[in-house]
Amino acid sequence: MPPVSLVVACFGLKGGVGKTAAAVNLAWLASQDAHRTLLWDLDPQAAATFLLRTKAKVKGGARKLLQGHSDVRDAIKATDFDHLDLLPAEVLYHSADTDLGEAKKSEQRVHRVLRPVEDDYDLVVIDCPPGLSLLSTNIVNAADLLLVPLVPSPLSLRTLDHVVELAAEVKPVAPQVMAFFSMVDARRPLHRDVTALVQGKYGDVAGATVPASAVVERMGQRRAPVEVFAPRSPAAAAYRALWVELAERLQLAASAVPAAT
Repeated sequence: MPPVSLVVACFGLKGGVGKTAAAVNLAWLASQDAHRTLLWDLDPQAAATFLLRTKAKVKGGARKLLQGHSDVRDAIKATDFDHLDLLPAEVLYHSADTDLGEAKKSEQRVHRVLRPVEDDYDLVVIDCPPGLSLLSTNIVNAADLLLVPLVPSPLSLRTLDHVVELAAEVKPVAPQVMAFFSMVDARRPLHRDVTALVQGKYGDVAGATVPASAVVERMGQRRAPVEVFAPRSPAAAAYRALWVELAERLQLAASAVPAAT
């Protein structure tokens, strides 16, 4: 185990690409492999908080947390799953950039929030807000790896290039970047063509792909990770395969990929 927690940020330049679903499923899979895992919901939509059945409010508010006026340990909540804790989002908290801009060392606030608990977890997964902002810069500075969902399209690699360039600006050590194709519809020729073009040719792109699936959409109804209610679905196998690749990058142990039916 690493001496301090590793930080993975599920990072997307736009919404609606499967970012939150990946964050929740991968955090859950890490916890099932007995890694002490914290999921930090930093998306103001608070979808990850909802999916894990937690109230969307932190003690003292996200504003005080990012400004350093409250203790992260008071805000963390246990989930229904062993080894998985949650730092909930605050719904409709949209002034993070303004608050961070007023704070000292404003680009290091996310890292500072996590510092008191860095020995308590093996892995921290951050569900990031979409887009580029001071908050996203904070997250990139705190991350060991940026996990980037891409919907197959001609613009996918351009999106990935932007994230790689952003990561390269972090000093002294840039975070790793690992992209994966999300919401893949194998019936669409464009999706097949783009994934075939990219996979195996770009080291930043995972081999695992997450399908467009009604099972993933049902997470909102079931309020649980996919493998909890559909363990033998292709979507569950896809997230497990993605977790295995991610864990290998982070040098964490991961169990094998189950067969889908």
